[in-house]
Amino acid sequence: MTRIGSSGGERLARNRANDLLVEDAYQAAHAMILCLGPTPAAQRVMIFRRLTLDAVNRAHTTLDGAAGKSVNVAKVLRALGEPVTATGFLGGDRGEHLREALAARGVELDFVAVSARTRECVTVIDEAGGTVTELVEESRPVEPAAYEQLAAGLQRRLPTCRALVLSGTLTPGGPVDFYRRCVEWARVAGALSVVDAQGPPLVEALTARPGLVKPNRVELGTTIGRDLPGESAVLAAARELHARGAERVVVTAGAAPTLAFDGQTCWRVIPPRIPALNPIGSGDAFTAALTASLVRGDDLGEACRWGAAAGAANALTPMAGEVERAQIEALFKQVRVERLPT
Repeated sequence: MTRIGSSGGERLARNRANDLLVEDAYQAAHAMILCLGPTPAAQRVMIFRRLTLDAVNRAHTTLDGAAGKSVNVAKVLRALGEPVTATGFLGGDRGEHLREALAARGVELDFVAVSARTRECVTVIDEAGGTVTELVEESRPVEPAAYEQLAAGLQRRLPTCRALVLSGTLTPGGPVDFYRRCVEWARVAGALSVVDAQGPPLVEALTARPGLVKPNRVELGTTIGRDLPGESAVLAAARELHARGAERVVVTAGAAPTLAFDGQTCWRVIPPRIPALNPIGSGDAFTAALTASLVRGDDLGEACRWGAAAGAANALTPMAGEVERAQIEALFKQVRVERLPT
């Protein structure tokens, strides 16, 4: 009897251990954050001691990397220790360069290969003038079947994701309702949907009730079709987006305070003062840390505090999205969050 009981106990222990392994694997599989953006870019940063227009200028530092809004979000999420998958369209030699650069940073890839060559953007930093100029190559159209392939991959992965982040513009001629459909699929899968877009794609996405939308002030004004001269106008526009379907609205404004609304509470988020080197991609870094905080269960004010810290950390780096977690944690202590009267 003792021997049989011992064997049964061992069996129960093994079964329990197996159950725990399965549970851990399930939780790990469902921890993924999926970053989708149809228009990633190869990124070159050129730094000049002094830039003179209409003259030959020689950069003292040139950096090459992977960027575009969704790619920046993915890089920052990975720096924060989040398991992340990046998806979208890649083509040509630049597309292969992006694959290699992201894989080296531990980002899982699920890109659709297209015939259109991936675009390139160039950041020009003038140290003497303290200016940052972004030269943007527009993306090229992709074959219509590419969007269906992208949609199929998205639907396959969503059941194992905590969040879906949709960032940036669609390719020329792309389906304007694509982000709306993505939000609908995320809702069915139980994943948080975050939309960082503007204009018709954002308006369409609102009808699917996204978990959060994050335009900057210029993008918000473009989307609703009017100027936003001050804080009260921005908050009124945020409430309008909430009424049209967004559960939460976050409006960034570069080095100025971010404003946020979750349907009940308004927040003003004041970022730390820093000697910014290159603010390109800071909105994407904000989106990444904001999303990571929300999926941990933080309220919107706390999540925006992490977002502001990540945005500031990004502005201290020459290449967009290539931040250090320790830097974000240090800057987090300097962010101020204020509740506003509703």
